[in-house]
Amino acid sequence: MSLIDVYCSICSGAFALAATGLLDGRPATTHWQVSDQLQRRYPSIEVQPNRMFVDDGDILTSAGVTAGIDLCLHLIRMDHGAAASNARARSLVAPPQRPGGQAQYIDRLRSRPSSQELATVRDWMLDNMAATITVDDLAARAHMARRTFVRRFRNETGTSPMAWLTDARIDRARELLEATTEPIERIGRLTGLGNPTSVRAAFHRRVGTSPQEYRALFRQKARADVTSPRRPPAPLNLTGTA
Repeated sequence: MSLIDVYCSICSGAFALAATGLLDGRPATTHWQVSDQLQRRYPSIEVQPNRMFVDDGDILTSAGVTAGIDLCLHLIRMDHGAAASNARARSLVAPPQRPGGQAQYIDRLRSRPSSQELATVRDWMLDNMAATITVDDLAARAHMARRTFVRRFRNETGTSPMAWLTDARIDRARELLEATTEPIERIGRLTGLGNPTSVRAAFHRRVGTSPQEYRALFRQKARADVTSPRRPPAPLNLTGTA
């Protein structure tokens, strides 16, 4: 398998790529505060202001700085699978990777936990996601009042406990879809997402496709990557003008 150059930008770094001409005629995103400016300055770019990140083969662009983390997790997932991406997200104390098509958020907090109770609770959630879990259960496990627990969880992860758990469940389902032939019904039981209808609904909301389509697309990409991980990059124009 040959290696192919990939160009990435984070936040307003899209302007640097645009100045070289690499983004001409291609879709891209940047921070929502400067997306209009990018479109005005480089009208040939297909600016997508509501995307977390855009993967256009050999060129990837992200929205804000935290969206850059999602872009990096996406690259890890594409090259090494969901398990590796999820492990890296956990080491960053970050929610599982958000899809590129998800609407931009203003700087979600991703700080390191200030309390061992919450780190332990998150590990427990990952180990027991197949079970029925409520916010009250989690607050009791953290030895906190419900409101205190929800507030501290959101401060540390940038999202609510149940939204974080749903993301984790979907990421686990992705791992199973990528690496096994388990039927959707069993994947729903193993991840806590529920019956096949609930699994499909969750996938459409968070991933933008069905579990069956995700499995087929991932396997199709895996076969293609054997010979060419990404398409050849456009030539770099170092004399391009801003």
